[in-house]
Amino acid sequence: MSRLDENLSGNVICGKGMSRRSVLKTSLAGGSAAIAGQFFGGLGQRVASAEASSQQVVIGQTVETTSGKVRGLTRNGVQIFRSIPYGATTAAPYRFMPPRKADSWTGVRDVFESGHMAQQIRPISAAAAGVGDRANAIAGDDCLTLNVFTPSVNDNKKRPVMFWLHGGGFTVGSGMGLVYDGTNVARAQDIVLVAVNHRLNVFGYLYLANFKDDRYADSGMAGMLDLVLALEWVRDNISHFGGDPNNVTIFGQSGGGGKTSTLLAMPLAKGLFHRAIVQSGSTLKQVSPEEAQKTTDTILGKLNITSANLDRLQQLPAETILHASLSGGPDDLKRAMYRLAPVVDGRSLPRDPFDPDAPQISADIPLMVGTVETESTYFAEPEMLNLDEASMRSALQKRFGDSTDEVIAVFRKDRPNASPAEIYFTITSFPMNAIFQAERKAALGKAPVYMYLFTWRTPIEGGRRLTPHTVEMSFHFDNIWHVPEMVGTGPELQPLADKVSTSWANFARTGNPQTAGLPQWRPYNSTNRATMIINNDWTMVDDPNREERILLTKLPRQPIF
Repeated sequence: MSRLDENLSGNVICGKGMSRRSVLKTSLAGGSAAIAGQFFGGLGQRVASAEASSQQVVIGQTVETTSGKVRGLTRNGVQIFRSIPYGATTAAPYRFMPPRKADSWTGVRDVFESGHMAQQIRPISAAAAGVGDRANAIAGDDCLTLNVFTPSVNDNKKRPVMFWLHGGGFTVGSGMGLVYDGTNVARAQDIVLVAVNHRLNVFGYLYLANFKDDRYADSGMAGMLDLVLALEWVRDNISHFGGDPNNVTIFGQSGGGGKTSTLLAMPLAKGLFHRAIVQSGSTLKQVSPEEAQKTTDTILGKLNITSANLDRLQQLPAETILHASLSGGPDDLKRAMYRLAPVVDGRSLPRDPFDPDAPQISADIPLMVGTVETESTYFAEPEMLNLDEASMRSALQKRFGDSTDEVIAVFRKDRPNASPAEIYFTITSFPMNAIFQAERKAALGKAPVYMYLFTWRTPIEGGRRLTPHTVEMSFHFDNIWHVPEMVGTGPELQPLADKVSTSWANFARTGNPQTAGLPQWRPYNSTNRATMIINNDWTMVDDPNREERILLTKLPRQPIF
């Protein structure tokens, strides 16, 4: 039976006291058709609807947590707990303050469906919001929750725990996305998957420390402190969910990779995780206090708030504060925000994550880091995917100036038949930040670094998107059938998903991503620069695209998406 057939087989079985309708409403509306429809279009809607109507769902076992008992649902042999509170409300009067532990409850709390995502303004573009996010979820201040997917509970097993950090920069997104569903990977790899929500944008990173009000001393890192609290919840509770609190891997893609990079430099997070994976989000520097203060002054100026009436921030509607953080104003179709991200505040984040070197505090943590080949095709307007030679050169001229011809010549040397668009997007997506992060980490010499480059090309849109940002997630989550609009439906998908998800899980289990049948995956260092090229066939290459790397090292750094 194929994975698609397996996920679409079986009948809904209602537990005692629950109707078929209520089971479907509570368990599947939080992770199925409603999510796929807005983000992925008709086919994703139909696949998710089929899942919602035919999954085998029963009420799961009760599990004790430090706040009270919870009860989830079991779907196709995996126990699923949605929106378990790890923190208390962050609504006024607790905005911009460090998170507090979740309030306790009596009796058994049913955690059948996803709750609030963080307060945010969604971009018009689905691409800007991040693949798999639940675009129609309700945003709210009670967002400090997490989802747990596990093969079994209360069994004294010590399964590896994979702690997922969603993308969307530090601005939008949630851990409730369809692609982030951990059912398949938990069952196939015998791991526990935890996906977390936390404060974002202005509510997670508005820097108020200079106002000398102790309540707001940590406001520039509130969203990251939420993640520390969530990791503490994992430490204190995950053993009841079949997981090992002494074997926790933090991993994330895009903005989630930035969060992973930042946690590696946070003293408060030390000891709460044991391995880390950074996917297309290697972050070397975060926001300086000076930059953060300029942003704060601008936002507070829009709100007519000064040090004399700072507590108005607790009284204004959340929507008003959010709109003040839009750099183009509420009518800007892109809904771009000022840069609101973790602040190097000298307290929770005493230094930049990986600049000028890797943090000593996490020197003993094995790291896996990588990118996909043409990240930026994900964000490109359709006309950019059809660049001709003149347009390609003109676009690169804005970035490289007099070095443009040299850059094009070096990249075309190994790609003589590549289209102008392919050359452009390979150049603009080159993984310099990932390379810098890996070599700086390896230089510490205390834990291995494993580098990958994901080069599998999507057939969607005739392959014009090449290898877009986010494409690898459906493979390591073993959820390729969720997003045919991104990866297609070819027979090679499941074998590749099996290899990728096994490799990710092996790294979480042992600190080494080696998988049976693959070339030996050697650690990365500045001498060999060993990199696993991931496609239908996997290849271990030393210093891939060496001339390109050397050239771009001399030029302004390329953006990481």
